[in-house]
Amino acid sequence: MTQHSALTAIVLAGGQSSRMGQDKALLTVQGEALLQRVCYVAAACADTVYIVTPWPERYQHLQLPRCQFILEAPVNHGPLLGFTQGLAQVQTDWVLLLACDLPNLQVEVLQEWTAQLDNVGEDAIAALAHHTKGWEPLCGFYRRQCLPQLLDFINQGGRSFQQWLKQHPIQVLSLPTTDMLLNCNTPEDWALMP
Repeated sequence: MTQHSALTAIVLAGGQSSRMGQDKALLTVQGEALLQRVCYVAAACADTVYIVTPWPERYQHLQLPRCQFILEAPVNHGPLLGFTQGLAQVQTDWVLLLACDLPNLQVEVLQEWTAQLDNVGEDAIAALAHHTKGWEPLCGFYRRQCLPQLLDFINQGGRSFQQWLKQHPIQVLSLPTTDMLLNCNTPEDWALMP
């Protein structure tokens, strides 16, 4: 079994984009919607790509190869709940989780990380990059078997990825450049894009 066939990707496109003032998934980079760009990268790493969103009709016009929509409900309950809804559909041991607003994703880096998954310790629920603010939960890999722990955390009122991740062993992924994890949340951030 190759790493490629042992991986599912989940792309989260359920945020309100309130600070941006418009749907970030539909902002364009080099003529391509952000969601489409992220889905192409996801499809280069995984055979199946799920897009978790409360608004699949917004994105029907985009070319999204090998992507399936999962209707997220309820709206505006955060990325942890969206991830949980997607994770419940996954059949592979590993899942690549990506936010839809990562314009600088690098296929080569994600494929290199994918190749390292066999070396992740058995006790680790995820393999993620780490930076000064903590883990980068929306660009990394999770074991499907973490779903029960995730559901327990949510059922106890948990909504923070960082708080959930603090409770479990995580394998650190080396990040060649922090630019890859740039996400644009405001028009000012977007104006700084090259």
